[in-house]
Amino acid sequence: MPPSGRVTIADVAAASGVGVGTVSRVINGGTNVRESTRRGVLTVIKQLGYRPSYLAASLSRGTPRTIAIVVPHLTTPSAVMRLAGALAVLDEQGYDTVVCNVDTPGQREHHLTALTSRYRVDGVIVVSLRLSRQWLASFRRAGLPLVAVDAAFAGVPHTVTDDVAGGRLATEHLLSLGHRRIGFIGDTRRLAGGSGLGFTASHQRLRGYREALQQAGIGYNAGLVRRGPHGAANAEALAAELLALPDPPSAIFAASDTQAMGVLAAADRAGRPVPGELSVIGFDDIESAMLLGLSTVRQPLEDSGAEAARRLCALLRGEPIGPQRQQLPLEVVHRSSTARLRGSGPLQDDAYVPDVTRIGAGAPGRT
Repeated sequence: MPPSGRVTIADVAAASGVGVGTVSRVINGGTNVRESTRRGVLTVIKQLGYRPSYLAASLSRGTPRTIAIVVPHLTTPSAVMRLAGALAVLDEQGYDTVVCNVDTPGQREHHLTALTSRYRVDGVIVVSLRLSRQWLASFRRAGLPLVAVDAAFAGVPHTVTDDVAGGRLATEHLLSLGHRRIGFIGDTRRLAGGSGLGFTASHQRLRGYREALQQAGIGYNAGLVRRGPHGAANAEALAAELLALPDPPSAIFAASDTQAMGVLAAADRAGRPVPGELSVIGFDDIESAMLLGLSTVRQPLEDSGAEAARRLCALLRGEPIGPQRQQLPLEVVHRSSTARLRGSGPLQDDAYVPDVTRIGAGAPGRT
């Protein structure tokens, strides 16, 4: 290793007995290199711990700089909307983007290892994934700028919403319509150290649901709560269980719009008209929610991706980022899937009437 401690492409070339141009062609996948030479250069790269600068390579080709976005379950509507917001800003700022999809903990480890030890990008946006202290330390050691969306890490700029407050907003909306027997459908909780990816949004929204019921003087009924793997089909099965109860709920809060669509399907199968016999509210406000007339808690999905990209670009320009925690507002969008409980009549003057028109769910927007 050279005295500076930083291995260069010239060091690799000298140790391999070839020219710098040959090493560059190996790194960039050039075809005009003998296989024996290629293997030899790759062996030296591994032995010396050389990390090729893909930024330098892109600049030499006259192409933009590069940002990596690590996002779970890329095809889900919420991920697509966040990604769209980030890509629009990064394209405007002249960055190329590498999108790393994560469906399993193993894929998360693979991508993070590659980004912090092999591949050189300008910065990284992590979406909805929890990172351990060890991974955060790896980013610091690599000198790799990092921002997060829908996840909060100490010392890292992050853009989030308040899922607990959002759960309260959804439940308060149903309470304001006279519903008292309110079901909840959400995700099975899997912590970061287990077999899942550590998502906690559904659990936090359940907490908000419980808080709203408590404030309304309604006891928590675990029999009205169903949790399972994320997805519309699973939510449909869970909703069918609730609707088959001897005393079924008159309203259901689903922790995502995707799950709310499963609830709508279950209601249709059970012959329970929405909103005549069942009110349904979701969370996210994905594009199809409007088409289906689904009431929901709107979180600014595209804005959150765009804000994260703007903050990372500012970080790369050496500008101060403050505050580290950026909290975006939430609001209830009342559509045709929720209505006043039949037979409930007008609410009495002393009845519990939550304020569901507020925006921000108790948070002052961007803080």
